[in-house]
Amino acid sequence: MQQPNQSPVNALPPVVVALVILILGIELVFSLGGRGLIGGPQAVGWRLGALQEYGFGSQYFWWMWENGVWPFDMLKRFVTYAFVHGSFTQALFVCVFLLAMGKMVGETMGEIAVIVIFLCSAIGGALAYAVLVGGHAALIGGFPAVYGLIGGFTHLLWRSLASVGAQQHRAFSLIAFLMGVQLLFGLLFGGSPDWVADLAGFVTGFVMSFFLVPGGWARILQKLRQQR
Repeated sequence: MQQPNQSPVNALPPVVVALVILILGIELVFSLGGRGLIGGPQAVGWRLGALQEYGFGSQYFWWMWENGVWPFDMLKRFVTYAFVHGSFTQALFVCVFLLAMGKMVGETMGEIAVIVIFLCSAIGGALAYAVLVGGHAALIGGFPAVYGLIGGFTHLLWRSLASVGAQQHRAFSLIAFLMGVQLLFGLLFGGSPDWVADLAGFVTGFVMSFFLVPGGWARILQKLRQQR
């Protein structure tokens, strides 16, 4: 029997809580600095400076590709852009998705899977953005990473529906809805090409879940042996 005084926060995987604290902590510093409450006059430019230092741009990838060198200062941007946001609202929405999807993925796949999917989906989103979008528009924010967790959740739902003989395509209702909303807003208000990175993050998370679900590697190895 569940204890009546058990806190619902305790059910959250610690890695999810840590990621949320990190994202909101960074955003809090930017917000307080922008209002002149900390850091003095120069703090007003902290957010812009962070976007320039840690944001991702297609030009970084193509410069490395063409020159055959991969400096850390550019490679780090494949991950760091996911922790720097353009506004408090953007960071808040990322954290809402992170709390919801991270909890469900973490409970089934474990905490390591959560951080692996989060980081790899950020990288996958940045790569897709560089290859398919190009240009010099900066990619910032954690949406590609949390869309990866949505991909993980979709994979779990997809497997659950298969186990009861239900239609598996229903598992993709959430991503279809989110992509539809982004398309609608883009048509009405003029959107950015960030949806490419978001969708790539989702695909990355979904595919990685084949390996990260309990027993995933064993099933994949078994199928490979059967094909020999």
